[in-house]
Amino acid sequence: MHRNKEQRDAHTTGHRPHQRVAFLGLGHMGAPMAHRLLAAGHPLTVWNRTAAKAEPLVAAGARLAATPADAVREADVVLTMLAGPEALGRVADAIVPGLRAGVTWVEMSTVGPDAVRELGERMPDGVTLVDAPVMGSTDKAAAGELGILAGGDAAVVEPLLASLGTVTRTGPLGSGAALKVVVNTAVLGGVALVAEAMALADALGLDEQVARGALARGPLAGAVARAFADDVHFGNDLAVKDVALATDAARLPAMEAVRAHYEAAAADPATAHEDIARAVPHIRTTRNRTA
Repeated sequence: MHRNKEQRDAHTTGHRPHQRVAFLGLGHMGAPMAHRLLAAGHPLTVWNRTAAKAEPLVAAGARLAATPADAVREADVVLTMLAGPEALGRVADAIVPGLRAGVTWVEMSTVGPDAVRELGERMPDGVTLVDAPVMGSTDKAAAGELGILAGGDAAVVEPLLASLGTVTRTGPLGSGAALKVVVNTAVLGGVALVAEAMALADALGLDEQVARGALARGPLAGAVARAFADDVHFGNDLAVKDVALATDAARLPAMEAVRAHYEAAAADPATAHEDIARAVPHIRTTRNRTA
């Protein structure tokens, strides 16, 4: 069988050629992830609804595509990191007709398993879909230390994903998206619980630092750290979307209350797009006003 020089070199040296990557979605998480892939040597084409967000990547050597369809035209691997199911649907409408046989699409957004399975049904023959949402925030994305929850046949893209963090195989297509909803439910619920515990401490007249220190030494230590983090970003508006994915999938009375907390924070223009740590003082002051 005829093979080109790049294929022959890979066969004789054991080196895997750098895959041509299209990265769509350059928000708080997508931009540092795309930088990691560019630094790893992958020829990178990027697209973002707001093109200006791509400028640092273009300056570093990426190609900016005018449309999603243009971005994926020559790609071996397509990665999407989008705000939610609606954004994913719009991008899918644009790129599915142009996906070539042999392409692997790695869907890394937090959209839930139903959206992933629906997307899988739209894949053209010869196109592989992998769902691989991530655990970790912007700091982990920049350091290449994300936890990547990969559902489906991820073998071809696992070396590429390793540039972004540690890959955990979760099972069939959709299982990565499902596990991400579970993980985010625990994180968001824990942060809201810490906020309510601090609201109780306020009501009882306890010193803030004493109460916070006691909580940090207990079983909610990780949630306490996340509740008071100041160097990461997970928007309250996205938290509403993620909790809704959970409460729409199962009866979760405690998470319904958590959802109301984040909805209130997302409805406030001062905190809507801020990190979930900003929901903590929002919850505390709201509870105190209504007590």
